[in-house]
Amino acid sequence: MPELPEVETTVRGLTPVLSGQRLTLVEPRRADLRKAIPPDLRQRLTGATVTALGRRAKYGLIDTDRGDTLVFHLGMSGRWRVDPAEPLAHDHLLIETAEGRSLALNDPRRFGFLDLLETSALAFYPPFLAMGPEPLGEDFTGAYLDAALAGRAAPIKAMLLDQRIVAGLGNIYVCEALHVARIAPTRAAGQITRPRLDQLAVAVRDVLLAAIEAGGSTLRDYARPDGELGYFSKQFLVYGREGEPCHCGGTVRRRVDSGRSTFYCPKCQRN
Repeated sequence: MPELPEVETTVRGLTPVLSGQRLTLVEPRRADLRKAIPPDLRQRLTGATVTALGRRAKYGLIDTDRGDTLVFHLGMSGRWRVDPAEPLAHDHLLIETAEGRSLALNDPRRFGFLDLLETSALAFYPPFLAMGPEPLGEDFTGAYLDAALAGRAAPIKAMLLDQRIVAGLGNIYVCEALHVARIAPTRAAGQITRPRLDQLAVAVRDVLLAAIEAGGSTLRDYARPDGELGYFSKQFLVYGREGEPCHCGGTVRRRVDSGRSTFYCPKCQRN
C-alpha cells in the first residue's frame, strides 16, 4: 500500500503538471472505487483552475479556485499516470489541462477513492478529525510523543501506526524508524524514556525524508506519476529482510502483529 512517502512523491510529481492550470476535461470512467465517486465531480471541476496541491497523512489534496478540494487516496494499487499515450482498462479518472497535459488515475484493485469537498471544510473532513500531527511537521517531537504515550502499555509499533497518535505512518516506515532508533517494536510505549523518544522522533523524520528523496518504495504496484519506480526499498535496513544480517552483526527477524509483518533485529533493538 502506498504510504506517506509515496503520496508525497505523487503530489510532487503532479504539481508541475497541474499547479496553476485550468482543467478542460475531468472524466470519471466509473461510478465508484472503494466508495462512490461524487456524481457532481465532473461539473464542479471542469473549467476550474488548480491553485495548490498538498498532502494530509496518506491523502493527496488538489485545491481549485472554486473553493473545492479534490481528495484522493491511492488505496492498495493506485497511481497517477502523466500524459498517457492512451487510456488503460483501470484508468478510472481522466484529466486534461488547457496547456495540453493529461493525467489518468489508475487503480486495478479499486481500493482507493476520490472525494470532493469545500476547501474551507477540510479540517472537518471525517478522516482528518481525529488525526495526530504530521510526522514531518514541527509538532511531532520527542516531547509530543512523551505526552501522547504516557501510561500506554500498548507496543510502540502499534502506537506509531495509530493515526490518532501520528498521521500517515505505515508499516514499512515504522519498522525502519524503530530500527534506526534501536527500539524494540514490542516495547511498551509508556515505558520509553524521553531521550529515546527524542531519538525516535528524529528517526521517523529521517527515514521519511530519505524515502521521499528516493521516490518512495516500490514493492508491487506503486510507481511515480512519471512512471519511475521508487527506490527506497534498496535502502531497507530490516523491512522484508528476514534471515538477512543486520549491520550490527545480528540477524533480522519477522513476527506477525495484528496481521502485519514486523521486521526487527533482536540484537540492536533490545528495548
